[in-house]
Amino acid sequence: MLYLLDSNVLIDANRDYYPLERVPEFWDWLLHIASSKRAKIPTEIYEELKEGNDTLKDWVVDCQDDIVLVETVSEEAVSYVLDEGYAHDLNDEEIEKIGMDPFLIAYAMEDIENRCVVTTEARKPKMKRANRHMPDVCGDLNIKCCDTFGFLREMDFRTNWRT
Repeated sequence: MLYLLDSNVLIDANRDYYPLERVPEFWDWLLHIASSKRAKIPTEIYEELKEGNDTLKDWVVDCQDDIVLVETVSEEAVSYVLDEGYAHDLNDEEIEKIGMDPFLIAYAMEDIENRCVVTTEARKPKMKRANRHMPDVCGDLNIKCCDTFGFLREMDFRTNWRT
């Protein structure tokens, strides 16, 4: 399984749970997982993260060769996600609000059986159009999706992962 990480997974991990300077084991482990091609961030997500001005930005830039998914996704796939997952008549403001989520989902669509979107977003099935959350869009499109802690359990994260 290839886990495709949303930017919020890394941002929240650094801010709330595993700050780079306090829990470097997490970041070493994540880099190991990425190097072994079990977790990646698409280029579009990388571009979001490198706009930051903190240690996470520095880590992402330093690890770019290992963590970035070297693929491109078709415009048709992204359009399909927007039309079928959000709404077929989104305006420019709504598309801007959605951000890079459709790209992340479209990359997962490239291999539905072997790819999973990882996000910190929670299900909110009553939300509509640009307010929809990724777990709901993924569910509608039959794409695997999990939260950060599901990913960590599945990948068996431990602070003593080297032993």
